[in-house]
Amino acid sequence: MKVLLVYPLFPKSFWSFEKALELVGKKALMPPLGLITVAAILPQSWNFKLVDCNVRPVSEAEWEWADLVIVSAMIVQKEDFCRQIHLAKQRGKSVAVGGPYPTALPQEAKAMGADYLVLDEGEITLPMFVEALQQGALKGTFRATEKPDITQTPIPRFDLLELSAYDSMAVQFSRGCPFQCEFCDIIVLYGRKPRTKMPSQLILELEALHKLGWQGRVFMVDDNFIGNKRNVKLLLLELKAWMAEHGYPFKFFTEASVNLAEDQELMDLMVDCNFYAVFLGIETPDEESLNLTKKHQNTRNSLYDSVTAIIKSGLMVMSGFIIGFDGEETGAGNRIVQFVEETSIPIAFFSMLQALPDTALWHRLEKEERLRLQSGDVNQTTLMNFVPTRPIEEIAQEYIDSFWKLYDPAKFLDRAYRHYLMMAEPNHKSSAPKMQWLELKALFKILWRQGVVSQTRRLFWRNFFGIMRHKRSRLAEFIAVCARLEHFLDYREIVCREITQQLEEFKANEARIVQEKNTAPQIDAMCQTVELVT
Repeated sequence: MKVLLVYPLFPKSFWSFEKALELVGKKALMPPLGLITVAAILPQSWNFKLVDCNVRPVSEAEWEWADLVIVSAMIVQKEDFCRQIHLAKQRGKSVAVGGPYPTALPQEAKAMGADYLVLDEGEITLPMFVEALQQGALKGTFRATEKPDITQTPIPRFDLLELSAYDSMAVQFSRGCPFQCEFCDIIVLYGRKPRTKMPSQLILELEALHKLGWQGRVFMVDDNFIGNKRNVKLLLLELKAWMAEHGYPFKFFTEASVNLAEDQELMDLMVDCNFYAVFLGIETPDEESLNLTKKHQNTRNSLYDSVTAIIKSGLMVMSGFIIGFDGEETGAGNRIVQFVEETSIPIAFFSMLQALPDTALWHRLEKEERLRLQSGDVNQTTLMNFVPTRPIEEIAQEYIDSFWKLYDPAKFLDRAYRHYLMMAEPNHKSSAPKMQWLELKALFKILWRQGVVSQTRRLFWRNFFGIMRHKRSRLAEFIAVCARLEHFLDYREIVCREITQQLEEFKANEARIVQEKNTAPQIDAMCQTVELVT
């Protein structure tokens, strides 16, 4: 069996970082970990080729070579997911699909022409799929009724990747999250009982990457890395020894819940293992909204104190914020901006609340008949897909204004500088490889754009020399964060333009509906008059 694994394009988004990737000569932020794990689970007697469309398109020779095409996607990749299925079917290929998007909305994937729907977690459903193929099945849907034991998951096929195309690699230690946030689809996909791999298992994955020559950033893709603190600490103790023995070849970043701040031992272990950044789902500083959406873990302690504790431990904090919760009071956007400024968080992911398929929020809104769209086709540049409790025009305008303020160049550079001054320096020293030509070229580009061309050049140089003087070991990370500004300046323009356009269309549509409602009684009255005359 010759299997072509295809990963669809991501649209331009907050996390796509096109401008920053262009600076360092990379094509994509990170690889499709799901697909290379699929390739490891399927029979190893099969032949595999992988094409990440974010790196390059599928060639005609690759389409011709394949007996079977497997496409995996998240909801945000919907448009190109559909396109890749159609391209495969036009060439007479059998198509199997999986991943978060088909799992959440299987009827959409089926309507697009997929032959096989391999849903849920592949450790269970892929063997079912292989058995069906061996029996000659031409179509089928394969679902799991339980969660797999991921200690049995094989090492992903990193060898299938074009490693040089990526800014970061990706590995996974756990699946699932113990919390119950109403809007989150992670607990729907992976459950509320975090399942982890064995520490030795993850070390073998890192060794595989190391043998392939990878050095640099590695994203631990767990949706809540600290969901099972006991097992995470066991991993970090082994990882700490392995990293020291190998000269700290990797720099890790991950996602975690805010209660990370409650465990100093855990934060210290992460820093000792060369974790340099963590993404926190803060969502909002409004405690009423946090309680309503069942994000109770963010209300136990002061959010400001929690963020500050994590930064001071030596971890750069990125965060997620949301506007549009039920019962939210006017000015939520400004309160988020104020919180970001006070905590000096440089990179703040910001979006309007969206109801994702099959989440508790989705089902509640469906019951209340408040869903505007039955599709999960949403991102940071789409209006809310449900009717909020305050005017959507007000929320959208606050969103635009706040996004613009968050990525004001002077404020961004100031936050980044204050952030890195707060961070503790690691106790170990990495044996970092010498800078390659592409990295030197990227450095010169950043220094030119932000240190010469930009209107904030004086602030940039003040910060640059300040970090050199006080936090020299953090200089490369600081410059990398500054490089992200190139992306955010472009992206805030996109957010402003597209949300404004959709808002105008929404208003026009609402006006049309009102007009139709007003004219309907007049038409009814005219019809009754005609009937009477007749």
